Amino acid sequence: MNILFNGLSLGAIYALIALGYTMVYGIAKMLNFAHGDVIMVGAYALLVTLNLQGHIALGVVVSVVVCTVAGIVIEKLAYKPLRGASPLAVLITAIGVSYLLQSVSQLIFGAAPQPITIGNFGTVNLFGAEISTSTILTLVVGSVIMACLTVFIKKTRTGRAMVAVSEDRGAALLMGINVNRIIMITFAIGSALAACASVFYLMQIPSLEPTLGSMPGIKAFTAAVIGGIGSIPGAMLGGVLLGVIEKVCLSIPALSPYTTAVEFGLLIVILLVRPIGLLGKKRREKV
Repeated sequence: MNILFNGLSLGAIYALIALGYTMVYGIAKMLNFAHGDVIMVGAYALLVTLNLQGHIALGVVVSVVVCTVAGIVIEKLAYKPLRGASPLAVLITAIGVSYLLQSVSQLIFGAAPQPITIGNFGTVNLFGAEISTSTILTLVVGSVIMACLTVFIKKTRTGRAMVAVSEDRGAALLMGINVNRIIMITFAIGSALAACASVFYLMQIPSLEPTLGSMPGIKAFTAAVIGGIGSIPGAMLGGVLLGVIEKVCLSIPALSPYTTAVEFGLLIVILLVRPIGLLGKKRREKV
């Protein structure tokens, strides 16, 4: 039971990060490989706030604000000028932004890992198992955030505009939708989700460095592809599935050293069987 809850908790973190990938791809049709490093930016924003004797709640707010602004700035300066460029040019730019963020953080904070204490979390007895309070908090808050995002996409005017842009950008333009504004909002939301993920991730691994977001970012991208890149429910499903598999593998001594290989092996198998992902939808290209 403990393994299951830990897996669901980790899966919620992967899902929050994967939502950023899948929203940007679904609406802007680009892979933002710098998204993982936005997690690192949020983590350092939280660290600086706590070092200034700030409260954890203030640190979370500052982290979300900093990541949101960073996402908007990255989109404006790096990606908006490449709106009509080839996918390869955008991909190379995203990788460049990723290394830029890592290098700047290394210049400011150094390359050595820095400890950070989010808070003292005890354990609670649930179904006969000792579950960490931070695990339950991550699972509950992560689920609420994902539910709110789903309601936002389906029920609000901006959310419906996002769906319209993802379906047909040209038709959305003809309907009077400001596509550039929608893409900017998408980056802002994705970056805010990355900030939330950074807080939950630091609860599990209370140490940060300039490359903090690299592996979680790659695994979250894997989760997005497994679920179906561009599908919000798919990103959630892929994140949870990957988190549970990782914790189960880590609990088995024989599989523990090969956990990452198992995760990426699952990606390969799913792409061979269903290339569009578990919940992905086939798109017909109009000629």
